[in-house]
Amino acid sequence: MKIFKIVVAAGLFLFGFNTPAIAQYTETINTNNPGRSQGAFAVGTDVIQVEGSAFYRSEDHELLNYQRDITGMAFQLRYGLLWEELEISYFGTFNSVNETLNQGFGSVDRTFSNFSRSTLGAKYLVFDPIKKWGKREVNIRSWRDNRRIKWKDLIPAVSVYAGVNFDLSDTNSLLPQDIAKISPRVELITQHNFGPWVFVMNFIGDRVSTDVPTYEGIFTLTHAIDGRWAVFGEYQTLISDFYSDDIARGGVAYLIDRQWQVDASAAVNFKETPSLYQVNVGMSYRLDFHKDAPVTALQ
Repeated sequence: MKIFKIVVAAGLFLFGFNTPAIAQYTETINTNNPGRSQGAFAVGTDVIQVEGSAFYRSEDHELLNYQRDITGMAFQLRYGLLWEELEISYFGTFNSVNETLNQGFGSVDRTFSNFSRSTLGAKYLVFDPIKKWGKREVNIRSWRDNRRIKWKDLIPAVSVYAGVNFDLSDTNSLLPQDIAKISPRVELITQHNFGPWVFVMNFIGDRVSTDVPTYEGIFTLTHAIDGRWAVFGEYQTLISDFYSDDIARGGVAYLIDRQWQVDASAAVNFKETPSLYQVNVGMSYRLDFHKDAPVTALQ
């Protein structure tokens, strides 16, 4: 059923929000925050970027009778290497958990902390519609033609991502028992842009070589209100024997200057095993050492 929902959501968004792609390097910071998806484009060669968010999460599990208060930090380190299409990155999420187990003879409190994600990987842009066909031309004679969706608009920018999870702790209550210390993560990433609208889809296979793989779909729609403010909405579905869920997120971002963005967001899910809500405040900052490639004069 959840696989069906992923396919339906992908189809609706793919044909509902159709856009050409943008260039790799941008004059202003290009960040994945405040959502949980990756955009298709790299940060640009010789750009070092840090993206982080502090969060509070509350969980209440009706069947297992526990409540959790979780604080933590999610962060990304991104670097554009060698080519405009290539980016290497590290994704980490650290959680500090206060848990209350409600049992027949009373309640038991415990605390623990660990990484729920530690992934080193690389992303590569395999298809860019602008490089293939150029920017869409404006027809000065026809307002209707400029508004009409053309078949090229249906084709997104496409990237692939491959990473390695490092789960080196002997015991980690945030992960399945006896999980492999090292496991792969792969993603197919698409991105549409249409004026102030950007739509990103991530199709993910995580720990696919283990006994408890997770398959995810993340669909993020962002709208730039003006040159400073943007809002976003996101839907994420997870399918796994360890943890499955459907989560909705929404939030706002503010661009302080070309290199620095701050954001805030919230998330809720749609079940009671456990029910959850989460709030985040984040920041993204880049060190921009990018230089455009020299233009060779025509002979």
